[in-house]
Amino acid sequence: MAAGGYGRYRAVIFAAMFVGYTLYYFNRKTFSFVMPAVMAEVPLGKDELGLITSSQSAAYAISKFISGVLSDQMSARWLFSSGLLMVGLVNVVFSWSSTVTAFAGLWFLNGLAQGLGWPPCGKILRKWFEPSQFGTWWAVLSTSMNLAGGLGPIVAALVSLNYDWRMTLSFSGFICVVVSFVCLVLIKNEPSDVGLPNIEQGAKKGKKGSSSDNSTLTELLLSPYLWVLSTGYLVVFGVKTCCTDWGQLFLIQERGQSMLVGSSYMSALEIGGLVGSIAAGYLSDRAVARVGLSSYGNPRHTLLLSMMAGMCVSMFLFRVTVTGDSPKLWILTLGAVFGFSSYGPIALFGVIANESAPANLCGTSHAIVALMANVGGFLAGLPFSTIAKHYSWATAFWVAEITCTGSTVAFFLLRNIRTKMGRIPRKAD
Repeated sequence: MAAGGYGRYRAVIFAAMFVGYTLYYFNRKTFSFVMPAVMAEVPLGKDELGLITSSQSAAYAISKFISGVLSDQMSARWLFSSGLLMVGLVNVVFSWSSTVTAFAGLWFLNGLAQGLGWPPCGKILRKWFEPSQFGTWWAVLSTSMNLAGGLGPIVAALVSLNYDWRMTLSFSGFICVVVSFVCLVLIKNEPSDVGLPNIEQGAKKGKKGSSSDNSTLTELLLSPYLWVLSTGYLVVFGVKTCCTDWGQLFLIQERGQSMLVGSSYMSALEIGGLVGSIAAGYLSDRAVARVGLSSYGNPRHTLLLSMMAGMCVSMFLFRVTVTGDSPKLWILTLGAVFGFSSYGPIALFGVIANESAPANLCGTSHAIVALMANVGGFLAGLPFSTIAKHYSWATAFWVAEITCTGSTVAFFLLRNIRTKMGRIPRKAD
């Protein structure tokens, strides 16, 4: 079978991971997609809704961190497939439940299973693709989230025309179970599994701080840039989660828009995010190819900062200009622009965390940064909804907007610090 070369296996493996992670993300957001229908059947207040979403975010943060650290010591395809199986089973059981306690507990289990998805993907991408292609394929794979988020509300709305929300969750969970076994068969951990030579992960351009320099965990944790990335990712991911989880309710409850406009806004946000992720990966790869990576600064920073600024502007316009009489096109445009500006940085933070870390700790580096991002996701749940309960959705979004602006300014001021994490080579002293 190895006669088919790398191209054939890359295509099959990438397609399997793309479909699999699309289902991961769809079933991570199914509660958000059917939230209005659930609220019509089960009395849920803002505190209860926040508890359910935050329980998933907390579990996801814990699980993804552990999965990232251990990903180099486990079979990636088994990790990925078993997580997808668990996600499907939890969604099916969720559809049988009717209490807040059951909802929160099951969504916590969903979060634990969700954490098994992305770390194996990152490991497999590094094994099957050249370092110069890593950013682009990472970004393309991350668009599976946008595909699921963009089509999810529409699919859920169409299914709800003929079936209730319970059938929607049961059906999506069953598909996950089936696809998990398909992924187990199609995905291969590395080229040597099919008789092909493994791809050498050589040093990046520039000899300083090459990827061949091994570092200890302590040296990684003492790298200031790790925490700059982590803080930026926490804010960006948290603010993005605020808009994807609560933007629909803000439009419906405080701006008098219809459920259709709310669902369309979420779809526009995810479609814009799909374009933003690909653009971020491709354009930043070109910047790296042009000037290379050095120990200080990163060619991807310019694009990263521009997109973070776009998040701030689009959030301000969304909060201030949208009313009950606003044209639907304007609302969808704001959603698309925010999606473009937020998903691009999300892709770039992951890529930078991997390429800036020592080769022996790149999985741990990404796990730490991703953990902080999911802390942001947790803060976008119950804490964010609590602000909305005591004040308003508009006030809650204003807090998110100010936080994002402050983070963007801070990252700009720190953009040229040492970006090579871990041990400092003697030659660089």
